Amino acid sequence: MVAVTAKYWVTTGSTNPEAVVNPVAAACSEWGFVPDHVYLLGNPGVAGQLERIQELIEVIVEAYGGDTPAIEYTELESETEFGAIVEHFEVAIEAARADDGEVVVDITPGRKFMSAIAFQAGIQFGADRVSYLYVDSASLFGRIYADLPRTGTTLYDFAEVFA
Repeated sequence: MVAVTAKYWVTTGSTNPEAVVNPVAAACSEWGFVPDHVYLLGNPGVAGQLERIQELIEVIVEAYGGDTPAIEYTELESETEFGAIVEHFEVAIEAARADDGEVVVDITPGRKFMSAIAFQAGIQFGADRVSYLYVDSASLFGRIYADLPRTGTTLYDFAEVFA
């Protein structure tokens, strides 16, 4: 058996950076999954948050002992480029496989249709995990993971739930 060394995280951008980075922190904390490759989907509506998201991901990964991750962007001209959204996830999963890596598709951030596409692509293209960070109270939204009570969050792996 080949040891998995490369870890890939694939997600979408959001106007709320916490929705993007909190699942990364939860995966590092709860699963020991510290990514060294991050694939981030952007569009004009979230462009102003991408730099902050990148900074936060780097801080989180480094805090969990990882090296600064390689971050690759897929930039959409319009958020409704459905085929390009699917391709974003497919390309990242294929890159992880070519690298004998483990890949998580996170469906937490983004618009509902992006999460639905991410879920389908993660399952269809064989991601190791399809994650969703559930936060059980609206009063907790907008807070970083370190400030969230553990009893207020659940990190789900839908690839496991539907296996």
